[in-house]
Amino acid sequence: MRKETNDTVVRVRAREVLREMGWTLWYLRSILVGLLVLYVLLTVGMYYFGGPVETANRTPSPMGETVYFCAITALTIGYGDVVPTSTFGRIDAILLGLIGVVFTGLIVAAAVRGVQEAARRAGAEN
Repeated sequence: MRKETNDTVVRVRAREVLREMGWTLWYLRSILVGLLVLYVLLTVGMYYFGGPVETANRTPSPMGETVYFCAITALTIGYGDVVPTSTFGRIDAILLGLIGVVFTGLIVAAAVRGVQEAARRAGAEN
């Protein structure tokens, strides 16, 4: 029994992938804006109620360091040089990490969809 394979090569242009990815992100704009607003609210909450401190000298963090901490937490990097000291701050940090994972997942999903749609269209043209 012989199985035939389809070895068609489809050339996908980067411009088409980026265009499709852009359209997908445009459709997801309300979710992305909601995540951004939630990030800002959690950052402000961290500054006022989270008690972030710099670990080197255990002093309260100014707003710039708090934004830095929230950004590296949302990006799931977490250097550990600034840490929250209150229960609210620790819960806030967990929520920031989850926002980062969801945001990253949406961007990756949009990129994958961009490649799929560009390949589908390029295949339909051939």
